[in-house]
Amino acid sequence: MSDVEWVLHVDLDQFIAAVEIARHPELRGEPVVVGGAGDPAQRGVVATASYEARAFGVHSGMPLRTAQRKCPEAVFLPSDSPAYEEVSERVMAALRELPVVVEVAGWDEAFLGAETDDPEDLAQRVRDIVRLRCGLECSVGIGDNKLRAKTATGFAKPGGIRRLTQSDWLPVMAHRPPDALWGIGSRTVKKLAELDITTVGQLAEADRDALAARFGPTMGPFFRVLAHGWGDREVAATPHVAKSRSRETTFQRNLTERTDADAAVRELARRVADDVIAEGRPVARVAVKVRFAPFVTRTRSTTLPEPVDPEPVDPEPVDPEPVDPEPVDPVAGGREGDGRRPATSGPGENVQRTRVGDALERAALTVLGRFEFDRPVRLLGVRAEFAESTTGAGEG
Repeated sequence: MSDVEWVLHVDLDQFIAAVEIARHPELRGEPVVVGGAGDPAQRGVVATASYEARAFGVHSGMPLRTAQRKCPEAVFLPSDSPAYEEVSERVMAALRELPVVVEVAGWDEAFLGAETDDPEDLAQRVRDIVRLRCGLECSVGIGDNKLRAKTATGFAKPGGIRRLTQSDWLPVMAHRPPDALWGIGSRTVKKLAELDITTVGQLAEADRDALAARFGPTMGPFFRVLAHGWGDREVAATPHVAKSRSRETTFQRNLTERTDADAAVRELARRVADDVIAEGRPVARVAVKVRFAPFVTRTRSTTLPEPVDPEPVDPEPVDPEPVDPEPVDPVAGGREGDGRRPATSGPGENVQRTRVGDALERAALTVLGRFEFDRPVRLLGVRAEFAESTTGAGEG
């Protein structure tokens, strides 16, 4: 029997929690929550939770204080990004020992391209080598493209193997809600419901023109493509390229003065500029995230008039404006889009005056001005999107 081309999606189960449990074996079987400084008395959010903690309703992105209320017996640990990155690299190296093409998709996941007549056997070999080399468990989805493989992984969790192809895609997916699809979130689900589309099957049969009218000429028809399970088959071994860089700061005390918010955004924009300079790629879009008390998050963005190259114009360091509340929880923020090490933004870092820094600061302050500050602010973030990743224009 001739080999067939398959895509496998590997997802490390409860990755961050699993790394911490491997470092602290006495915590195996206990509800473990990782995030921030590991202190639920301080502000911060959950980076990940063990399955035991998830059983109590704890999940990623939840405030640590809420996690403690839901699971008082949980063990809270601080995030250790360098440790997770080191383990991730070991996992990817182990996968490359197999006869597959490895495309890294983040700390805890990768796509594998392979030619085989027994993809389940290969998937089991994947699980075995990850366990043997790294002591971690993983789930493996098998598909005839990336979308179906990644979707299959959701059915395989935890620690299983599942195949999903064109032949059984609609029988498996048609009755499920649209957010069962990779790339569709809760806001899109609400908008689809306004069109009386509440299942994947209905979305697959939806009128293209009606979808384009509601979601735009690109995204509308694309949602229908997702519903059919159509997608990219190519798995490339090229290094992962970040789509953006970002910085976020959670404040121990809420910001109540607009001037303090302006100063914090200026500093964040300068630190994002440092990351952009290190990346060496032009920026096309700037976004600002504001989390108002108690926990309402809003994001707005703008496209720059033209992409800005990261060329320094003044090598002299400039002291950033001080921000009175002490920034905490560096892990809650991060360099979005690359699935890798989050960035911190401590007050002692050196900020350089650059052309891209000036542009990011101006744009970020402009976007910040579009928010109505009628409530205290507990988090601010600035994101720069690289030119290659920008698919639209105008205001967001």
